Amino acid sequence: MDNRLSPTLAASLWRGDGALPLLRAAALAFAGTIALTLAAKTKVPFYPVPMTLQSMVVLMIGAAYGLRLGAATLMLYIGEGLAGLPVFAGVGAGPAYMAGVTGGYLAGFLAAATIIGFLVERGWARSWPSLLGAMLFGQAAIYALGLSWFAALLGWEKAIAGGLAPFYLADSFKTLLACALVSAAWKGVMRLRGDSQKP
Repeated sequence: MDNRLSPTLAASLWRGDGALPLLRAAALAFAGTIALTLAAKTKVPFYPVPMTLQSMVVLMIGAAYGLRLGAATLMLYIGEGLAGLPVFAGVGAGPAYMAGVTGGYLAGFLAAATIIGFLVERGWARSWPSLLGAMLFGQAAIYALGLSWFAALLGWEKAIAGGLAPFYLADSFKTLLACALVSAAWKGVMRLRGDSQKP
């Protein structure tokens, strides 16, 4: 890792040569795709519609893994779905599924992990307000790409009604929860390391 960059949560768990070994990075990426799949399949009661935890895990992966590993994890996840594995929230997979209204949100997931990873490597995980700001940028990327693709297929009225209005309350809650969980994880790592603050 570039010494000018802040270490990620994942890297801080395994201090040593300053970089995650390739096999360990591959294991973390694979674990991330499992977490994303489980989150996509989990339905939690919420108003006005039940929510999955998928976007929350996307935000957490970007914040914990950083730019390269976070982006690689999302690319692996999307690749699994493109290959036909049942990893998405819906019952389908493959190119046809990704060409539907969900495709823009999947691209948004990759953009979100990349943006958040970029920001946390530049110190945005040092406090919960800045970490929350990074996650809000990530969530904005999900909406920007998701709604734009939805609207390109069905028009903006249907995009807002079907892709934003039912979900923005749940997404706000999940963003706050993701920030709280990653901040708590950082505090745990600092206690284990005996440090008083994040690097």
